[in-house]
Amino acid sequence: MTLKLVNFALLIGFPISWFLPLAHAGLLPFFDLDSISVISGVLALWEKDILLAIVVALFAMVAPVLKTALLSAVQFRLVKPRALPLIEILGKLAMADVFLIAIYIMIAKGIGVGRIEVGWGLYVFTALVLISIAVTHMSKPK
Repeated sequence: MTLKLVNFALLIGFPISWFLPLAHAGLLPFFDLDSISVISGVLALWEKDILLAIVVALFAMVAPVLKTALLSAVQFRLVKPRALPLIEILGKLAMADVFLIAIYIMIAKGIGVGRIEVGWGLYVFTALVLISIAVTHMSKPK
C-alpha cells in the first residue's frame, strides 16, 4: 500500500515540479537572474526550435507522468505486470532530461558569458525521478 501512495504522490509532484526553478541565468553578474523552469524552458524553446521543445516536453513532462500512471495501473491490477519493462524505459527517458539540463548548465558555465546557477527545482525534479525509479524497481513481482 505504501508504494501505491508514494506513486500517487508522484502524480501530483511531477506537475508541480514543472514550475519550480531548475536554474537561474543572467547575462551580466550584477543584474538579477531569470528563473528557468521546465514550463518556461519549453515555451522559450517553442519560439526558437519546435522539435527540441517537443523532445524536452516528452522527456520532462510526458515520460515521467506516463510512467507513473502506468505503474499505478499495474499496482491496481488494471494493467498486467508484463508492462513493467515499458515502464522502466519511460523512467530512463525521464532521467535523460535531468542529464540534459545538467549538460546545458555545464556548457553555459564553460562559455563564460553571463552567469548560471542551479535552482532548487532541479534537485526536486531529480529526486522525484529517482523515487519513481525506486518505486518501479520495488514494484516488480518477486
